[in-house]
Amino acid sequence: MSDTKFTSTDTYIVTADLMTAVNAAITVGRPLLIKGEPGTGKTLLATEVAQVLNKPLIEWHIKSTTKAKQGLYEYDAVSRLRDSQLGDARVNDISNYIIRGKLWDAFQNDERTILLIDEIDKADIEFPNDLLQELDRMEFFVYETKQLIQAKQRPIIIITSNNEKELPDAFLRRCFFHYIKFPDHATMEQIVYVHYPDIKKRLLKEALNSFFGLRDTPGLKKKPSTSELLDWIKILLAEDISPEDLRADNERKLIPKLYGALLKNEQDVHLFEKLLFLHRAANN
Repeated sequence: MSDTKFTSTDTYIVTADLMTAVNAAITVGRPLLIKGEPGTGKTLLATEVAQVLNKPLIEWHIKSTTKAKQGLYEYDAVSRLRDSQLGDARVNDISNYIIRGKLWDAFQNDERTILLIDEIDKADIEFPNDLLQELDRMEFFVYETKQLIQAKQRPIIIITSNNEKELPDAFLRRCFFHYIKFPDHATMEQIVYVHYPDIKKRLLKEALNSFFGLRDTPGLKKKPSTSELLDWIKILLAEDISPEDLRADNERKLIPKLYGALLKNEQDVHLFEKLLFLHRAANN
Protein backbone atom coordinates (compact mmCIF):
# COMPACT_ATOMS: atom_id res chain seq x y z
CA MET A 1 0.00 0.00 0.00
CA SER A 2 1.14 3.54 -0.75
CA ASP A 3 2.40 5.68 2.11
CA THR A 4 0.38 8.61 0.77
CA LYS A 5 -1.77 10.25 3.45
CA PHE A 6 -5.02 12.06 2.94
CA THR A 7 -4.83 15.84 3.20
CA SER A 8 -6.79 18.88 2.05
CA THR A 9 -6.85 19.49 -1.70
CA ASP A 10 -7.16 22.56 -3.87
CA THR A 11 -10.94 22.06 -3.94
CA TYR A 12 -11.70 20.48 -0.57
CA ILE A 13 -10.78 21.89 2.85
CA VAL A 14 -10.60 19.38 5.70
CA THR A 15 -10.01 19.90 9.40
CA ALA A 16 -7.14 18.20 11.20
CA ASP A 17 -9.63 15.92 12.99
CA LEU A 18 -11.20 14.70 9.74
CA MET A 19 -7.79 14.19 8.16
CA THR A 20 -6.73 12.09 11.15
CA ALA A 21 -9.95 10.07 11.04
CA VAL A 22 -9.56 9.17 7.37
CA ASN A 23 -5.95 8.09 7.75
CA ALA A 24 -6.68 6.17 10.97
CA ALA A 25 -9.54 4.24 9.33
CA ILE A 26 -7.26 3.32 6.43
CA THR A 27 -4.51 2.20 8.82
CA VAL A 28 -6.76 -0.10 10.89
CA GLY A 29 -8.70 -1.33 7.85
CA ARG A 30 -12.11 -0.35 9.20
CA PRO A 31 -14.97 1.27 7.29
CA LEU A 32 -15.06 5.00 8.01
CA LEU A 33 -18.55 6.07 9.09
CA ILE A 34 -19.08 9.77 8.46
CA LYS A 35 -22.00 11.67 9.97
CA GLY A 36 -22.86 15.35 9.86
CA GLU A 37 -25.39 17.88 8.66
CA PRO A 38 -26.44 17.69 5.00
CA GLY A 39 -24.15 19.88 2.93
CA THR A 40 -21.00 19.39 5.02
CA GLY A 41 -19.18 17.50 2.25
CA LYS A 42 -19.67 13.91 3.43
CA THR A 43 -20.29 12.44 -0.02
CA LEU A 44 -17.60 14.55 -1.65
CA LEU A 45 -15.06 13.25 0.86
CA ALA A 46 -14.81 9.90 -0.93
CA THR A 47 -14.08 11.64 -4.24
CA GLU A 48 -11.31 13.68 -2.64
CA VAL A 49 -9.77 10.66 -0.88
CA ALA A 50 -9.69 8.80 -4.21
CA GLN A 51 -8.03 11.81 -5.85
CA VAL A 52 -5.37 12.27 -3.17
CA LEU A 53 -4.53 8.55 -2.92
CA ASN A 54 -4.85 8.09 -6.70
CA LYS A 55 -7.28 5.20 -6.32
CA PRO A 56 -10.38 4.25 -8.35
CA LEU A 57 -13.71 5.24 -6.79
CA ILE A 58 -16.82 3.03 -6.73
CA GLU A 59 -20.00 4.75 -5.56
CA TRP A 60 -23.06 2.99 -4.12
CA HIS A 61 -25.83 5.51 -3.48
CA ILE A 62 -28.44 4.06 -1.14
CA LYS A 63 -32.20 4.58 -1.55
CA SER A 64 -35.11 3.60 0.68
CA THR A 65 -35.70 0.53 -1.50
CA THR A 66 -32.06 -0.62 -1.64
CA LYS A 67 -31.33 -4.08 -0.25
CA ALA A 68 -27.94 -5.14 1.05
CA LYS A 69 -27.71 -8.11 -1.32
CA GLN A 70 -27.83 -5.71 -4.29
CA GLY A 71 -24.37 -4.58 -3.26
CA LEU A 72 -23.14 -8.15 -3.61
CA TYR A 73 -25.03 -9.43 -6.65
CA GLU A 74 -28.49 -10.05 -8.09
CA TYR A 75 -29.79 -13.11 -9.90
CA ASP A 76 -31.92 -12.09 -12.90
CA ALA A 77 -34.35 -15.01 -12.95
CA VAL A 78 -36.83 -13.12 -15.12
CA SER A 79 -34.34 -12.71 -17.98
CA ARG A 80 -33.34 -16.36 -17.72
CA LEU A 81 -36.97 -17.47 -17.94
CA ARG A 82 -37.55 -15.26 -20.95
CA ASP A 83 -34.44 -16.56 -22.70
CA SER A 84 -35.45 -20.15 -22.00
CA GLN A 85 -38.80 -19.51 -23.66
CA LEU A 86 -36.95 -18.13 -26.69
CA GLY A 87 -34.59 -21.09 -26.83
CA ASP A 88 -31.51 -19.00 -26.07
CA ALA A 89 -28.45 -21.19 -25.33
CA ARG A 90 -27.27 -18.70 -22.68
CA VAL A 91 -29.71 -20.24 -20.18
CA ASN A 92 -27.37 -23.25 -19.81
CA ASP A 93 -24.88 -21.03 -17.94
CA ILE A 94 -26.48 -19.43 -14.90
CA SER A 95 -23.55 -17.03 -14.53
CA ASN A 96 -24.95 -15.13 -17.53
CA TYR A 97 -27.73 -13.95 -15.23
CA ILE A 98 -25.66 -12.91 -12.23
CA ILE A 99 -25.41 -9.12 -12.00
CA ARG A 100 -22.41 -7.94 -10.03
CA GLY A 101 -22.96 -5.38 -7.29
CA LYS A 102 -20.74 -2.55 -6.09
CA LEU A 103 -19.05 -4.63 -3.37
CA TRP A 104 -18.25 -7.36 -5.88
CA ASP A 105 -16.67 -4.76 -8.16
CA ALA A 106 -14.64 -3.35 -5.27
CA PHE A 107 -13.54 -6.81 -4.08
CA GLN A 108 -12.48 -8.00 -7.52
CA ASN A 109 -10.58 -4.91 -8.61
CA ASP A 110 -6.86 -5.67 -8.92
CA GLU A 111 -6.14 -2.23 -7.46
CA ARG A 112 -7.24 -1.11 -4.03
CA THR A 113 -10.40 0.95 -4.46
CA ILE A 114 -12.33 3.58 -2.55
CA LEU A 115 -15.88 2.30 -1.97
CA LEU A 116 -18.49 4.91 -1.05
CA ILE A 117 -21.69 3.64 0.59
CA ASP A 118 -23.65 6.87 0.55
CA GLU A 119 -26.53 7.70 2.94
CA ILE A 120 -26.78 4.26 4.50
CA ASP A 121 -29.49 5.50 6.87
CA LYS A 122 -31.95 5.82 3.97
CA ALA A 123 -32.27 2.04 3.75
CA ASP A 124 -34.18 -0.37 5.97
CA ILE A 125 -32.88 -0.71 9.54
CA GLU A 126 -31.65 -4.25 8.77
CA PHE A 127 -29.51 -3.07 5.85
CA PRO A 128 -26.30 -2.42 7.87
CA ASN A 129 -26.61 -5.74 9.74
CA ASP A 130 -27.00 -7.60 6.46
CA LEU A 131 -23.52 -6.39 5.44
CA LEU A 132 -21.70 -7.20 8.69
CA GLN A 133 -20.14 -10.50 7.65
CA GLU A 134 -19.15 -9.29 4.19
CA LEU A 135 -17.44 -6.17 5.53
CA ASP A 136 -15.74 -8.16 8.29
CA ARG A 137 -14.46 -11.07 6.23
CA MET A 138 -14.11 -9.25 2.91
CA GLU A 139 -15.81 -12.14 1.14
CA PHE A 140 -19.23 -13.52 0.22
CA PHE A 141 -20.69 -16.61 -1.41
CA VAL A 142 -22.68 -16.70 -4.67
CA TYR A 143 -25.07 -19.58 -4.11
CA GLU A 144 -26.30 -19.80 -7.70
CA THR A 145 -22.81 -20.41 -9.10
CA LYS A 146 -21.21 -21.76 -5.90
CA GLN A 147 -18.45 -19.13 -6.07
CA LEU A 148 -16.62 -17.63 -3.13
CA ILE A 149 -15.83 -14.01 -3.94
CA GLN A 150 -12.90 -12.72 -1.89
CA ALA A 151 -11.40 -9.25 -1.92
CA LYS A 152 -8.16 -9.11 -3.87
CA GLN A 153 -7.37 -5.87 -2.07
CA ARG A 154 -9.22 -4.62 1.03
CA PRO A 155 -11.15 -1.57 -0.23
CA ILE A 156 -11.11 1.70 1.67
CA ILE A 157 -14.78 1.98 2.64
CA ILE A 158 -16.40 5.33 3.39
CA ILE A 159 -19.98 5.23 4.67
CA THR A 160 -22.08 8.37 5.06
CA SER A 161 -25.17 8.95 7.20
CA ASN A 162 -27.45 11.95 7.72
CA ASN A 163 -28.70 10.54 11.05
CA GLU A 164 -32.19 9.92 9.65
CA LYS A 165 -32.31 6.74 11.72
CA GLU A 166 -30.11 5.04 14.30
CA LEU A 167 -27.63 2.46 13.06
CA PRO A 168 -27.30 -0.91 14.85
CA ASP A 169 -24.68 -1.19 17.60
CA ALA A 170 -23.11 -4.28 16.01
CA PHE A 171 -22.53 -2.29 12.84
CA LEU A 172 -21.17 0.76 14.69
CA ARG A 173 -18.63 -1.40 16.54
CA ARG A 174 -17.08 -2.39 13.22
CA CYS A 175 -16.63 1.18 11.99
CA PHE A 176 -14.23 4.02 12.67
CA PHE A 177 -16.55 6.96 13.39
CA HIS A 178 -16.20 10.67 12.68
CA TYR A 179 -18.76 13.46 12.94
CA ILE A 180 -18.10 16.38 10.61
CA LYS A 181 -18.87 19.50 12.60
CA PHE A 182 -20.33 22.39 10.69
CA PRO A 183 -17.45 24.64 9.60
CA ASP A 184 -16.66 27.56 11.86
CA HIS A 185 -16.26 31.09 10.53
CA ALA A 186 -12.56 30.74 9.71
CA THR A 187 -12.92 27.36 8.00
CA MET A 188 -15.91 28.57 6.01
CA GLU A 189 -13.86 31.52 4.82
CA GLN A 190 -11.23 29.10 3.49
CA ILE A 191 -13.92 27.05 1.76
CA VAL A 192 -15.39 30.10 0.03
CA TYR A 193 -11.97 31.26 -1.15
CA VAL A 194 -11.40 27.83 -2.73
CA HIS A 195 -14.49 28.35 -4.89
CA TYR A 196 -14.33 32.14 -5.31
CA PRO A 197 -10.68 33.17 -4.95
CA ASP A 198 -11.36 36.70 -6.26
CA ILE A 199 -14.18 37.59 -3.87
CA LYS A 200 -13.62 40.88 -2.04
CA LYS A 201 -12.85 40.56 1.66
CA ARG A 202 -15.55 43.05 2.69
CA LEU A 203 -18.25 41.26 0.75
CA LEU A 204 -17.17 37.89 2.13
CA LYS A 205 -17.14 39.24 5.67
CA GLU A 206 -20.69 40.61 5.42
CA ALA A 207 -21.96 37.52 3.61
CA LEU A 208 -20.60 35.21 6.30
CA ASN A 209 -21.99 37.43 9.07
CA SER A 210 -25.43 37.25 7.45
CA PHE A 211 -25.13 33.52 6.84
CA PHE A 212 -24.11 32.58 10.37
CA GLY A 213 -26.65 35.02 11.79
CA LEU A 214 -29.29 33.21 9.77
CA ARG A 215 -28.16 29.80 11.02
CA ASP A 216 -28.26 31.01 14.62
CA THR A 217 -31.88 32.14 14.38
CA PRO A 218 -34.00 30.27 16.98
CA GLY A 219 -36.82 28.22 15.50
CA LEU A 220 -35.24 27.73 12.06
CA LYS A 221 -36.48 24.42 10.62
CA LYS A 222 -33.71 23.92 8.06
CA LYS A 223 -30.42 25.66 8.60
CA PRO A 224 -28.68 26.64 5.36
CA SER A 225 -25.73 24.44 4.46
CA THR A 226 -22.29 25.07 3.00
CA SER A 227 -23.48 24.26 -0.52
CA GLU A 228 -26.33 26.76 -0.16
CA LEU A 229 -23.92 29.43 1.06
CA LEU A 230 -21.78 28.87 -2.04
CA ASP A 231 -24.85 29.15 -4.28
CA TRP A 232 -25.87 32.36 -2.50
CA ILE A 233 -22.42 33.92 -2.90
CA LYS A 234 -22.42 33.00 -6.58
CA ILE A 235 -25.68 34.92 -6.98
CA LEU A 236 -24.40 37.87 -4.94
CA LEU A 237 -21.39 38.12 -7.24
CA ALA A 238 -23.51 37.76 -10.39
CA GLU A 239 -25.91 40.49 -9.19
CA ASP A 240 -23.00 42.71 -8.08
CA ILE A 241 -24.41 43.05 -4.55
CA SER A 242 -22.31 45.38 -2.41
CA PRO A 243 -21.14 44.78 1.17
CA GLU A 244 -23.27 47.78 2.19
CA ASP A 245 -26.39 46.03 0.91
CA LEU A 246 -25.72 43.14 3.26
CA ARG A 247 -24.65 45.31 6.18
CA ALA A 248 -27.45 47.91 5.96
CA ASP A 249 -28.96 48.55 9.39
CA ASN A 250 -32.59 47.99 8.46
CA GLU A 251 -34.96 45.16 7.64
CA ARG A 252 -32.59 43.87 4.96
CA LYS A 253 -30.30 42.80 7.78
CA LEU A 254 -33.05 40.51 9.05
CA ILE A 255 -33.88 38.97 5.69
CA PRO A 256 -30.74 38.63 3.57
CA LYS A 257 -30.87 39.69 -0.04
CA LEU A 258 -31.75 36.85 -2.42
CA TYR A 259 -32.64 34.73 0.59
CA GLY A 260 -34.29 32.10 -1.65
CA ALA A 261 -30.85 30.51 -2.05
CA LEU A 262 -30.64 30.02 1.73
CA LEU A 263 -34.19 29.46 3.01
CA LYS A 264 -35.78 26.38 1.49
CA ASN A 265 -39.20 26.01 3.11
CA GLU A 266 -42.21 28.23 3.79
CA GLN A 267 -41.99 27.83 7.58
CA ASP A 268 -38.59 29.53 7.69
CA VAL A 269 -39.72 32.25 5.27
CA HIS A 270 -42.75 32.93 7.49
CA LEU A 271 -40.46 33.06 10.52
CA PHE A 272 -38.37 35.79 8.92
CA GLU A 273 -41.45 37.65 7.75
CA LYS A 274 -42.60 37.65 11.38
CA LEU A 275 -39.20 38.92 12.51
CA LEU A 276 -39.41 41.67 9.90
CA PHE A 277 -42.88 42.66 11.15
CA LEU A 278 -41.67 42.79 14.77
CA HIS A 279 -38.62 44.81 13.71
CA ARG A 280 -40.76 47.37 11.91
CA ALA A 281 -43.24 47.57 14.82
CA ALA A 282 -40.40 48.19 17.28
CA ASN A 283 -39.10 51.07 15.17
CA ASN A 284 -42.46 52.83 14.71
